[in-house]
Amino acid sequence: MKKILLVLVVLSLCGGMLGCSGSVQRIAEDEVVDLSGRWNDTDSQLVAEAMIKEALGKPWLAKFMKANQGKEPTVIIGRIKNKTDEHIAIDTFQKDMERELTNSGMVQFVASKNDREEIREEREDQQTYSSEKTRKAMYEETGADFMLQGTISKITDSRGSKATYYYQIDLEMINMQSSVKAWYGNKKIKKMIKRPGARL
Repeated sequence: MKKILLVLVVLSLCGGMLGCSGSVQRIAEDEVVDLSGRWNDTDSQLVAEAMIKEALGKPWLAKFMKANQGKEPTVIIGRIKNKTDEHIAIDTFQKDMERELTNSGMVQFVASKNDREEIREEREDQQTYSSEKTRKAMYEETGADFMLQGTISKITDSRGSKATYYYQIDLEMINMQSSVKAWYGNKKIKKMIKRPGARL
């Protein structure tokens, strides 16, 4: 009897494990997949592309270059605040914007605060361990002319199995010398989610 019971338990466990196992399918990295309706990699990429394109098309850029004999401005990305109720990979969003800024060829881009700390440590080591010919001088970093800061906010409206997620992304380009806001832009995303028989 005990043996039969043990066999039944083992079979039950195996069946449960097989029933719960899922499948994995590789998809193209640029394919849009929105399973939960929440902020995802597609939102991050599309918002970064759209907002940086808008920012670089506004008068602040031409004005700066005209006042500086055609020199392109140097930009750094500051803090992007997550004001939503979700965990959002802000680092990924910042990297998406860095890529768009750098690849535009219209601005110079300064490494982030964390990146600069690592670079400064290496430069400091060079003063001791690298040859005089190859070591990089201290205090020769390029200072940023503008800082890009922003927020991601969200409003949720739900009833029963339906919900809408409304995201608003606000970005500001701030002059580092004067603290004047040279550009302000926002992007809105609205998603309708419907899950039969589920309360959100």
